[in-house]
Amino acid sequence: MNMAVKQNISVFKFHGIVSIFVIFCSYVFACRAQSYILDDEKGLGREFDGIGGLSGGGATSRLLVNYPEPYRSQVLDYLFKPNFGASLHILKVEIGGDAQTTDGTEPSHMHYEDDENYFRGYEWWLMREAKKRNPNITLIGLPWAFPGWIGRGKNWPYDYPDITVYYVVSWIIGAKQYHDLDIDYVGIWNERNFDSKYIKLLRYTLDKHGLERVKIIASDNLWEPISLFMMLDTELRDVVDVIGAHYPGTYTVADAVKTGKKLWSSEDYSTFNDDIGGGCWARILNQNYVNGLMTSTISWNLVASYYEDLPFGKDGLMTAQEPWSGNYLVESPIWITAHTTQFTQPGWSYLQTVGHFKHGGSYVALTDGLGNLTIVIETMTHDHSVCIRPPLPGFNVSAQNATFSLKGSFSTLTVLQVWYSRFDFKTRKTTYFKQLSPIKLSDGSFTLNLNVDEVYTLTTITTGKKGSYPKPPDSKPFPKKYLDDFNVRNPSFTEAPYFADQTGVFEYFINMSDPGDHVFTLRQVVTQRPVTWVADADQTISVIGDHSWQNMTVSCDIYIETANKGGVFVAGRVTKGGGEVRNTKGIFFWVFADGTYKVTNDLRGEIVLTEGLSGTRAGVWHTLTLRIEGTFASGMLNGYPLWMNVMLLGPSNGWAAIGTRAFEPAQYDNFYVEAN
Repeated sequence: MNMAVKQNISVFKFHGIVSIFVIFCSYVFACRAQSYILDDEKGLGREFDGIGGLSGGGATSRLLVNYPEPYRSQVLDYLFKPNFGASLHILKVEIGGDAQTTDGTEPSHMHYEDDENYFRGYEWWLMREAKKRNPNITLIGLPWAFPGWIGRGKNWPYDYPDITVYYVVSWIIGAKQYHDLDIDYVGIWNERNFDSKYIKLLRYTLDKHGLERVKIIASDNLWEPISLFMMLDTELRDVVDVIGAHYPGTYTVADAVKTGKKLWSSEDYSTFNDDIGGGCWARILNQNYVNGLMTSTISWNLVASYYEDLPFGKDGLMTAQEPWSGNYLVESPIWITAHTTQFTQPGWSYLQTVGHFKHGGSYVALTDGLGNLTIVIETMTHDHSVCIRPPLPGFNVSAQNATFSLKGSFSTLTVLQVWYSRFDFKTRKTTYFKQLSPIKLSDGSFTLNLNVDEVYTLTTITTGKKGSYPKPPDSKPFPKKYLDDFNVRNPSFTEAPYFADQTGVFEYFINMSDPGDHVFTLRQVVTQRPVTWVADADQTISVIGDHSWQNMTVSCDIYIETANKGGVFVAGRVTKGGGEVRNTKGIFFWVFADGTYKVTNDLRGEIVLTEGLSGTRAGVWHTLTLRIEGTFASGMLNGYPLWMNVMLLGPSNGWAAIGTRAFEPAQYDNFYVEAN
């Protein structure tokens, strides 16, 4: 046999270093390659539903809304604009429930039973911006928590399923009525128990309100027991459209497959967005289908736009955590996403001929049924693709040649566009989403020399683009001096800039009863403990600033609304947020409506450093000033010393904060912080 290669070897160089070889062969043995067939003659695989990002669970996009233009729009373009960056097919958002849901609280559209407001928070805005860039984007809503009135005094949303259904369906109707947003899917209760009766009633109520197009995902937890329940209950199986599992490790279970329903990894990734995080994302985007027949994968989270010292810092597809500087970072997961999203669309189908390479890695192929073909290849090694969860069993990947033979309707293709990424963990000369010269096919075949930690897209689609903007401003710490008088007559958003609510909800408020000095204020509005997702604090708290701050002055005008039992605080060196917020330490200066004060080392108010009489009462504005210097702190009330030089037990650093003694209304004005 003539072992000569009939076509030249094409060598591509990056930065002067030969990094890959793409070899076109007429004979398999000339390249000593393993053969892989891509064929649609015997039908197609499952329908592809898209790749998405999750905003919420919770408050993960909190700082994005405070970015100045043009940087805010640039971040949104990298996420949603077709043929530019991640070009996401799906946006999933939290249906805010006034409770802590990982990195903060998101406000409900119904704080109270007789209250409805469909302009709170920022998820409405984010969905509008996503839809503006991609009118075809799929929108999903999912509750993590619920306002306290839903549970009627219990931490449980299912005792009165008609009330919970009314609450969720109102959110869907409000999305359309006030924002012209069509919600495509709705979930049940994130990573918590489901209730079959509730799911069935949800379907009935959606249909009754003309929302037949809204589909149900269950149960946004594990594959079981929802799959077994659906196998045993045909009515439940009929009303659930998608079985959504979280962090499935690329595998499903037999019962889920037997239901015949769509299978999604409805929350995945949750990994620090360095190159290993990018490798994790590359591996699971392919192998969620190859191993588990999952036709959609959704990243938690969409964009890391919250204080980095909160839980899971920088676990987004990109990072935008400095609105005060305008700095943002387009991380590797954006470009890994593009390898799939820019060359496929929901409604395409996977080929049945997908799988693993002999020497490690995986490949998928998708088609629109109209002659277009997209092949995505990843060869991520174990240590360079570890996700945060679940544990990743060992496997090996090595360099290899792979010959692809296109059969069926693809046998006549003669050329494919090529996009390429390589993670270089030795020299750090990484390549992200680079367009190479097209591959010419010979008799429907081509061969690739695959190295480790690479991602390829080979496609008939010619519209791919690596979008870019000029470099954003340099990173800067939070300003050492910051003042907010909350004098915003028509705010674009309900929250004041940079405040990150960790328990409770703090909103702009117009105080119509004030004679003039405090008409526009910030108000804590949650008056009943929510149906929680994690162990929220018994107090409310919103943090702001730089977690590294040590010495600082925090001053704020405060207004206690609850007579006798009410209380508020200002604080510094606050150490924790998220699910650990109830255990946070710091220096807390409290005043109460009964005319007393105390200084504590913790949010619970149990480690008391000093206490005494203050003369404070409800219905009167007071000014609190907390000064922290080294191992001592002092406090002033209305400009006069109240307590002096109290020795501190720690901590050494943390955020500034405001908050209340319990779930009670209170107002704040003229907030000021200065860090030395």
